[in-house]
Amino acid sequence: MIVTIDGPAGAGKSTVAKRLARRLEFEFLDTGAMYRVITLAAMVDGIPWTDIAGLAQLARACRFELQDSRMLLNGNDVSEAIRAPEITQLICNVADPPEVRAALVDRQRDWVAKRDVVTEGRDQGTVAFPDAECKIFLVASPEERAQRRFRELRAKGMDLTYEDVLAMQLDRDQRDERRPVGALRKADDAIEFSTDSLDLDQVVDQLESIVRKRQQELAGASS
Repeated sequence: MIVTIDGPAGAGKSTVAKRLARRLEFEFLDTGAMYRVITLAAMVDGIPWTDIAGLAQLARACRFELQDSRMLLNGNDVSEAIRAPEITQLICNVADPPEVRAALVDRQRDWVAKRDVVTEGRDQGTVAFPDAECKIFLVASPEERAQRRFRELRAKGMDLTYEDVLAMQLDRDQRDERRPVGALRKADDAIEFSTDSLDLDQVVDQLESIVRKRQQELAGASS
């Protein structure tokens, strides 16, 4: 069974998807980590961001591996390195070109074959896995998402105001919705779920109920 969780940046998709996968005893596919590791690999290999063919080839052939919550690149743990601010700033060079994105979507589909998976991203229910059995579109207000991000950044010692973070959040939303490929869009058959005013356990509890109900529906349809 494939469970997709899409939604805007800062809605808590990664954290929720990891917890939900553990609760369901499913595997977790962190698609964002895939784009980040290709960004890092391109920097290491010195591939220019203008070399789309080279980036696409890297995305097809790069030796990376997802192990639980760790990302390995050529056997080395780069889980922390791919979260660096520089990677965040440059990831659009990998996430935006259609050729590169298509190569990584193919690898995502290969990875989930014959697995029970919770996968999260921006286009999982619309592009990567349009036939997924359960699709969730996780949302939260821009103010709620900015507040969460503001707390995270302050905890890391970064000197930003809440207003700065909110402005960046709104800009990110607009860019994600306008992307020519892999744009943020709710699948027609996705269940929209707002995390506003809910803590992490409450969100995971309710999403687990949604998935369990869907499992029962599928079991009933096949019997």
